[in-house]
Amino acid sequence: MVLGAQYGDGVSAMDDKRVYIYDSTLRDGAQTQGVDFTAADKAAVARELDRIGIDYIEGGWPGANPTDDSFFAEPPTLSRARLSAFGMTRRAGRSADNDPGLTALFSSRCDVICLVGKTWDFHAKVALGVGLEENVSMIRDSVSLASKKVQEVVFDAEHFFDGYKENPDFAISCVSAAFDVGARWIVLCDTNGGTLPDEVEQIVGEITKEVPGSNLGIHCHDDTDNAVANSLAAVRAGVRQVQGTLNGLGERCGNANLISVIPSLVFKMGYTTGMNADDLSRLTPLSRFLDERLNKRPNTAAAYVGDRAFAHKGGLHVSAIEKDPKTYEHIEPERVGNQRNILVSDQAGRSNVMARFREIGIEIDQESSKVARLLDDVKYRESRGFAYDGAEASFELLARRALEEVPNYFQLQSFRVTDERRWNAKGELVTLSEATIKLEVKDRNLIEVAEGNGPVNALDNALRKALTPEYPALDNMRLVDYKVRILTPGEGTMAITRVLIESQDDTGGSWSTVGVSANVIDASYNALHDAITYRLFKAGEQQ
Repeated sequence: MVLGAQYGDGVSAMDDKRVYIYDSTLRDGAQTQGVDFTAADKAAVARELDRIGIDYIEGGWPGANPTDDSFFAEPPTLSRARLSAFGMTRRAGRSADNDPGLTALFSSRCDVICLVGKTWDFHAKVALGVGLEENVSMIRDSVSLASKKVQEVVFDAEHFFDGYKENPDFAISCVSAAFDVGARWIVLCDTNGGTLPDEVEQIVGEITKEVPGSNLGIHCHDDTDNAVANSLAAVRAGVRQVQGTLNGLGERCGNANLISVIPSLVFKMGYTTGMNADDLSRLTPLSRFLDERLNKRPNTAAAYVGDRAFAHKGGLHVSAIEKDPKTYEHIEPERVGNQRNILVSDQAGRSNVMARFREIGIEIDQESSKVARLLDDVKYRESRGFAYDGAEASFELLARRALEEVPNYFQLQSFRVTDERRWNAKGELVTLSEATIKLEVKDRNLIEVAEGNGPVNALDNALRKALTPEYPALDNMRLVDYKVRILTPGEGTMAITRVLIESQDDTGGSWSTVGVSANVIDASYNALHDAITYRLFKAGEQQ
C-alpha cells in the first residue's frame, strides 16, 4: 500500500481537502424496515450513484442472501465508482484461507472489500464469545489475506466509539492491526448511534495520532439524530472517507444521510468530492429516484432536497426573498437540483401572490384591486379549511378565475352515490359503490352512471365517462394520491373534511387540488372538479 496513491479521479488520497464518499444504501440501507431491494433495484440504484460521482458503492454481502448473490453475479457496469463487497472477518477457530465467508467475498470479484470486525471488548466477549487477543488475530489475518486478493481493503471498526470510551487500548489495537497489514481505510463506526459530535471530534483527533487521517473513515448511525453532524465533525477532525446512505436509510433510525452530508461538505466546509457542479445538481433527482424505486413518498422536509426546503409561506419572508433570496435561503436551490416554492396561505401577503403570479406566468399590476380581492379570498377560504400551500393547482385556478381566464368546461347539476355491502351467492363479501352524475357540457345535458371500488372512485369514473368523449385530454389523466383530513375532530361525524388529490398525466406531470365540505364525498367532488379543470386548462381545451 502506498499512501498518496491515485484513486480513480486523479485526486491524491493525501489531498487535505478531498473527501471520499462511500455509499452503503444497497447494504446497510437494505436493513431498513419496509425496504426490500431486488437485484434489479440494486443495479438501477448503483448506476445512478455511479452517474453522480460517488467514489465507492457497497453492493451488499455476498453469500448472505440470494438477492446479493444475484447482484454480484451480474454487477452493473460502472464508469466512476468502485464496487465494494461487504463481509465479516474470519470466524473464530478457522483460518482466513478456510473461512467460507471470506471465500464468498473473494468470489465476488470486486476490487474493493469491506470487512467488519469488533473493536469493543464487550462485543468481542459477549457477542462473539472470543478472547481479546483472538479478536485482534481475526482482524489481522482477514485483512492481511484480503489485501493480497483485492486492490483495496476497507476495515469497518464496529462499535469503535463505544469501545474506545470503555477500553481505548483494545480499540486502538484492533484498528492498528488492520492498518498495519494493509487496510487502505480504517472506518470508525458509531454503530449504536449514541455518540455526540463533540465526542466524535475529540476521539477522531486522538486516533489520527495512530492512523493518518487520509486513511480514516467515519460510519455513523442516526439514533440520536446526529449522524450527519457526527460525520461532519469527524471530517473536521481529520477523516477523509464518509460512509452513509441515500435519504438516511438504514438499521433502526438509519445512517448518515449522504444527500445532506455531501452538499454540507462542499458548500459549507469547502471540501471536494468526486462530484462536479452538474453532479451536485442531481442530488434532488437522485433522492426522489430512490423514493420512487421504493414506492415511498418523499420526505417533504428533507434538508436541501425536500419540497419544503426552499418553500416560503410568510408574507415578510417572501417580500425579502423577492429582494434577495439570500435573506431566507442558505444556498441557491438550483445547486442541489431543487427549486424555490412560494406558498400562498392565510399568512401570505401581496408579495406571495405576486411571486406565485410570476411563477405561473400571470402578468398583472401589483396595485390591481384584483390582487387584493384574491388575497382576501385566499385568507377567507383558508379560514374555512382550504389549504393552498399543498394544492398549487387549485390556487392557480382560483387566481385565473379572478382574472376571468378559466372557461366553465362543465356544470354540475347533481350527483348521487350509493354504497352496497353484501354477500354474494358464493358467500363472498362484496362491496361496491355506484355514482350517478348529471352535467351540462357544451350546452348538452348528460347523465352517466359508473361503478367503483369506493364512492370517490365511482364518482371519478362517472365524471370521466361523461367528459372524456368531449375532452379527450382527460383520457391520459389519473388520480395518484388521495388524502382526507378531519379539520374539526371534536364534532365527530359533523366534522369539516378537507380532501387533497394529486393527479398525473402521461408525461409524468403532477398537480394537487383541494376540496372542503362537511360531506367527504362533496369535498372529494370539489377536488376532482379542480383536478379535471386544471388538466383541461393546461391542455388548451376550449369550452
